[in-house]
Amino acid sequence: MSNILNIGLLGCGRIGKLHGRNINASIPGAKVVRLAEPMLNDAHKTWAAEAGIPAVSKDPVDVMNAKDIDAVFICSPTDTHADFIIQAAEAGKHIFCEKPIHTDIGRIKEALRAVEKAGVILQIGFVRRFDHNHKKVRDTVASGLLGKPHLIKISSRDPEPPPLEYTAVSGGLFMDMMIHDFDMARYLAGSEVAEVNAVGAALIDERIKQYRDVDTAVVTLKFENGALGVIDNSRAARYGYDQRTEVHCEKGCVQTGNDLIDMSMISTAEGVLCERPKWFFLDRYNDAFIAEARSFVDAVTNRKEPPVSGKDGLMSVYLALAAGISLKENRSVKLSEVMR
Repeated sequence: MSNILNIGLLGCGRIGKLHGRNINASIPGAKVVRLAEPMLNDAHKTWAAEAGIPAVSKDPVDVMNAKDIDAVFICSPTDTHADFIIQAAEAGKHIFCEKPIHTDIGRIKEALRAVEKAGVILQIGFVRRFDHNHKKVRDTVASGLLGKPHLIKISSRDPEPPPLEYTAVSGGLFMDMMIHDFDMARYLAGSEVAEVNAVGAALIDERIKQYRDVDTAVVTLKFENGALGVIDNSRAARYGYDQRTEVHCEKGCVQTGNDLIDMSMISTAEGVLCERPKWFFLDRYNDAFIAEARSFVDAVTNRKEPPVSGKDGLMSVYLALAAGISLKENRSVKLSEVMR
């Protein structure tokens, strides 16, 4: 491997473009040099040229087989993730993969076995761990300053629902949206989850019922360390992208609010005015996406354990599956039930 980590990008959708642009603009030790996009068109080619990516192809195999590629960023549809992880591992490429690894536990385990056999690094894209606010909450709890955690609270609400055609193939709210919060809950608590209980409803768009999905949900968690947790999700917070975390501990509490469009506050006799939260995740978490990519490059370059592992990816899917069973059967589900 040269002094520069050469990266192949698999997928040129919204998240693929974000990673490709960030890496080439903001991470001196790495460069995206190849792009594979099965639906490659002139717009993709133009974007790649503007991003400084010299080689483009429709076939992911071109990236896997390229001798100049050290690592791949998998930013393709969810149902391709496990296959691409296996192919990349067999080709000796280090791997960054967006969440989830897959929706099927068997396929996830197959992918993780391939990674272990090849001895390559795999990092999963749970970007919120790299956010300055959430990381401060986690670091405070992990330091022991506030004693043992008792309550973990996470609010995660999108400003508007995704297109209905996306909902049809997304895997559902728990697997597509709340999966970030399941990972965040484990991250903040410093513990695995023992039991899950979920309630949900289609309060924003009843059409999603045809996909047996919900757009509003609350999940409660019991952790192995004795702490309790609650996560609420909504697909439509009309005031912006609502992302808040809190951990209440035996000696105090640490919490974080939203990043606002600006932090000014205007106070008059009529009241106090401040800005709304940033509108969407591309604005809210862009710095975190850069930090996430930088951490992957550091792990590969220095042969370190990645900060978000394949096991983290697996555990979040277990939690999403448990929540789905809980909602369907109207009961609490022990994680051991889905891990058998």
